Amino acid sequence: MIVENKLTDNFDRDFPYLRLSITDVCNFSCSYCLPDGYKKGKCNGFMNKNEILRIVRAFAGLGTWKIRLTGGEPTVRPDFINIANDISKITGIKKLAFTTNGYRLYDNAQKYYDAGLRAINISIDSLNANKFKIITGHDRLNEVLDGVNASINAGFETVKINTVLLKGYNDDELDNLIDFVADKPVSLRFIELMRTGDNQDYFQKHHLSSSLVTEKLLGRGWHSIKREDGAGPAVEFKHKDSAGSIGIIAPYSKDFCKGCNRLRISAKGALHLCLFGELGYSLREYIQNDSQIEDLQNKIRELMSFKRSSHFLHDNNSGATPHLASIGG
Repeated sequence: MIVENKLTDNFDRDFPYLRLSITDVCNFSCSYCLPDGYKKGKCNGFMNKNEILRIVRAFAGLGTWKIRLTGGEPTVRPDFINIANDISKITGIKKLAFTTNGYRLYDNAQKYYDAGLRAINISIDSLNANKFKIITGHDRLNEVLDGVNASINAGFETVKINTVLLKGYNDDELDNLIDFVADKPVSLRFIELMRTGDNQDYFQKHHLSSSLVTEKLLGRGWHSIKREDGAGPAVEFKHKDSAGSIGIIAPYSKDFCKGCNRLRISAKGALHLCLFGELGYSLREYIQNDSQIEDLQNKIRELMSFKRSSHFLHDNNSGATPHLASIGG
């Protein structure tokens, strides 16, 4: 029996959106996330495909209709396409998305689309090849840009570029980044750098307020638009002369968490109620066979009572999140 009650918390927020990490592994070494590269632990213990599908079926039965596959870098999993294909066929899932660093995207964009993926977020923190290499540790800017075009040509309904605002790296590129979407049907989202457990010094040196971008957009004739149902926290802006749009994700802004609509599952099967929560709640014992779906759903609903009204980044509390790759950002 599948429970059909909508998933809510104590603050009357609904959760149609699940960010589902399928691996912690990343093959890039971005300076704000994994500056020393990914370090393999003694035992990764990532969920297998059947465990992942049980998680999705349980959430779908609780009203979740949007799934985003994340990592690390989700596409490094050999069974990534098989996982996506099977999730896309689960009743109740209306939108399947993923976030990627663009690794081999040019070669695989069509395969991803054919597997049922319909929305893609691609990380590009600079349009300058040298700075891109400095930030990511890889000289792959042109390859990633080719992947953006391949995604558009493959037919993805939504193509988004994620750009972390970094003082000293890309703060002199704001106009170029805004102009990048002038002739492309994509959304470029500026993401304000967030403090995590291991980046305090980096945060102090490179944090740039997103309000500077907002002021620049308004000064150039852009205007904010209504947030779509099931959308993430970005405030979107449009301009009459631009084919694309600009989004701003400002976690330090007032009431950022008021419209929270997402939960997170780590690659090891833990429910994280907030990106900056103190801990995750393991669901692993509830995803070992198909007969456990109802027990899994009841456990998820029980844990929702622990979800807080907000993160507490303003109080310099980044919770137990060591780095963004640990639970999918």
